[in-house]
Amino acid sequence: MRKTLLEIKGLSKSYPGVKANDNVSFTIQEGEIHALLGENGAGKSTLVKMIYGLVHPDEGDMLLHGEHYMPHKPSEARNLGVGMVFQHFSLFEALNVAENITLGMEHAPPRAELNEKIIEVSNAYGLPLDPNRLIGDLSVGERQRVEIVRCLLQNPQLLIMDEPTSVLTPQEVDTLFLTLRKLSSEGVAILYISHKLDEIKSLCDHATVLRMGKVVDTCIPAEETARSMAEMMIGGELSMPTAREFTPGKTLLHLESLSLESLDPFGTSLTNVSLELRAGEVMGVAGVAGNGQDELLLALSGERPTDAGMVKLSGVEVGGMGPTTRRALGLLAAPEERLGHAAAPDMSLKENAYLSARVRQGLTKSGFTLFGKRDDFARDIVEQFDVRTPGIDNAARSLSGGNLQKFVIGREVLQKPTVLVVNQPTWGVDAAAAADIREALRALAAEGAAVLVISQDLDELMEMFDTFAVLAEGAMSKPRPAAGMSIEEIGLMMGGNLEESANA
Repeated sequence: MRKTLLEIKGLSKSYPGVKANDNVSFTIQEGEIHALLGENGAGKSTLVKMIYGLVHPDEGDMLLHGEHYMPHKPSEARNLGVGMVFQHFSLFEALNVAENITLGMEHAPPRAELNEKIIEVSNAYGLPLDPNRLIGDLSVGERQRVEIVRCLLQNPQLLIMDEPTSVLTPQEVDTLFLTLRKLSSEGVAILYISHKLDEIKSLCDHATVLRMGKVVDTCIPAEETARSMAEMMIGGELSMPTAREFTPGKTLLHLESLSLESLDPFGTSLTNVSLELRAGEVMGVAGVAGNGQDELLLALSGERPTDAGMVKLSGVEVGGMGPTTRRALGLLAAPEERLGHAAAPDMSLKENAYLSARVRQGLTKSGFTLFGKRDDFARDIVEQFDVRTPGIDNAARSLSGGNLQKFVIGREVLQKPTVLVVNQPTWGVDAAAAADIREALRALAAEGAAVLVISQDLDELMEMFDTFAVLAEGAMSKPRPAAGMSIEEIGLMMGGNLEESANA
């Protein structure tokens, strides 16, 4: 029998207008891989922040090895054996691996000794790293290795992982799972958060399900299906996207040898990207993060101008036009970064709705804002896309990541674009919300729009796209039908083997 490592007893935490956690109780055993499941806004992030010392609970207690445990800051949690790998990496690209790891240590050893430890630990867990390589030169999968090794160097007893596979190829996921199982066999407990329920089923020993801040169920994932776990999360039946016939119409977006130099010193420039996107088509662009996805969206949204002839919308040259002009013509875009790029964090939802939809929704007249029309549009987004928020006056940053994503996608879809380009539409979004977003994008295409979806989620690729291409090191494979492709083939192409497409 495993011993109890962490016992959570009645934790509660409230914020203005919402109770994030309500009397949460469960236990984690030594060596257990324990999943924490729940819809967006269910309270998962708040709970793990309390465990890691980033947030202090209003009520309740925690016991670590039977002793009172209530860290007031992450360094206290780390000193007691609790580590965390966040969904968004906290690494400095201009520093090397060892320098980044040093920043996370209170008492770092001499550099030569640290380098030896990094090599030893990373090799022992199948995550080899060169301490002297710049972070900016590493792939996304290698950057995640740095985050994990940084935790392992502190000999954790509990490792919290938040959406660890969202930016990895299938091959990198396999490597990660081998590492996690090895840690588990050595007695390290892992608290694992993911919306990829097939992963939960194959990896995790137990799962605790949260809904609206409360524990509503527990299960053994191996004895469940992905669908049954999703229905535990939402408390009802999960609606799944239905198959649809794809009959392509006229070309709406034409890219011809699109090339764009990245302004980010560690970014990836686009090289001779060509494609035709047709009315009624949903095209997926797969790729590991950092292979030119951001540059592609900037080139299509109008935030970065391009040379003449590279970008055409319904036959009209738009490469030199800015975002507002392109939006007026029907070319809309939703970037990956929700806070700061897709939405202004401290502005209300109604103000954020106005920023994007002012022109296409006619939210101004004679230079004056039509406040009633603006507010009605914001309410339509909240209602039609089930955005969990107290109201449209709430700031964008007050929403959970998944709910803000639903708001951003809903804001663009309801403007009825001719062409919609979205980057990572369901990143960090729960199964039910992801299904709704995918269905909304498919419905938009069924009405005659063309949709280009940049995604790293291969399940998403296989489920909803008519055609797909792969972006690797700034180059794009020739678009091809999605039917008949395997996850393994796409994974190899995402790793840079675009010959898989050329030989198809």
